[in-house]
Amino acid sequence: MRVTPTSRERVASLLARLTTVLALSAAALLCGTGPGHAAPDRNPLEADIPDYQAALDAVKSTAVRQAVCRFLSVPVPEGGSVTPQPIPDRADPCEGLPTFTLKDPLAVNEITAGFAAGTSPPVATEAIRLSHLVSSLNATVNNRQATVMLAPTQGGGWHLAAVREGDSDVTFAGKADLGSLVFTEPQIRGWYQLKLLTVTPLNDQARQGLNGRASMSLGDYQKLLKDRYADKQSGSEYDTKGFSSGYDVAGEAEGPSSSAPLVVGGSSAALVLAGGVFLLRRRRRGTTG
Repeated sequence: MRVTPTSRERVASLLARLTTVLALSAAALLCGTGPGHAAPDRNPLEADIPDYQAALDAVKSTAVRQAVCRFLSVPVPEGGSVTPQPIPDRADPCEGLPTFTLKDPLAVNEITAGFAAGTSPPVATEAIRLSHLVSSLNATVNNRQATVMLAPTQGGGWHLAAVREGDSDVTFAGKADLGSLVFTEPQIRGWYQLKLLTVTPLNDQARQGLNGRASMSLGDYQKLLKDRYADKQSGSEYDTKGFSSGYDVAGEAEGPSSSAPLVVGGSSAALVLAGGVFLLRRRRRGTTG
C-alpha cells in the first residue's frame, strides 16, 4: 500500500504515542513490582511498606521516644574507647531535652544475596529487597541528629532495632520518587538510584563502587557485585572468619529482645544495650567493607 503524507503523519503519531505508553508502563512496572513502591493513595516517599500503620505507631510511641532520649543523653565514644557508659537512671529519660518528634518512616532497600552472587536475574524484583525502615528527628537536639531504625517483627509489624547518630540514611532514602528506587550496597555504604534499568550513584562510596562511572546498566552493576562478593557468601571462609563484608541472606525477623543491639553509632563502632549500660563494640572489616 502506498503511504500518503496523511498516513505517514498518522503512523508517526501512533509511534510517538506507543513510545510514551511503553516508557510509562516500564516506569509503572518498576515502581509497582519492586520493593518500596508507592501506593496510589500514598505519598511516594512513604512507599508501599507492609504494616505501614504499625511503623507509624512505632515511631510515635513512648518507648521509641524514650530510647532516642537515652541515646542522646550518652555521648558517642571517641577514639575507640571500650569503657561502658552507664545510662542515666531517670523515670523520664527525656527530661531536660528539647521537645522533638520523629518523621514518618521511609523504606531502606538493599541488594539481595542472589543478585550479588550473580544467581538472580538483573531485574528490580530480584535485585533489591526491603531491609528496614528509618526515621529521623524533625530537628536537631543539642546539635545532634539521630536516626531510628525499625526491623520487621515476625508475624507482622515493626519494632525498634537501633538508633544511629546522624540522618544520612533518611536523606538518601528520601531521594526515591514515583519513577525510581533507591537502594544501598551496605558493605561499602554506597547509595544508588535505579530508574528503569539504569543505576546511578548517590554518594562517593557508590561512585567508587561503579569504578568512577556516572551510571551503568543493572546487568553491568551485577557483574561488578559478583566480582566483589561471589567468594564472600554465607558459609565461605571469608564469612566464617567474621568479616563484616561477608554477604548473607537476612535471617528471620525477630521481636524485640533485651540482648539485641539497641543503639548504633558511627560507621565502624556500635553502642549496644547490655545490662543497663551502653557498650562500644567494633566490627571487623574486610578489604571490600
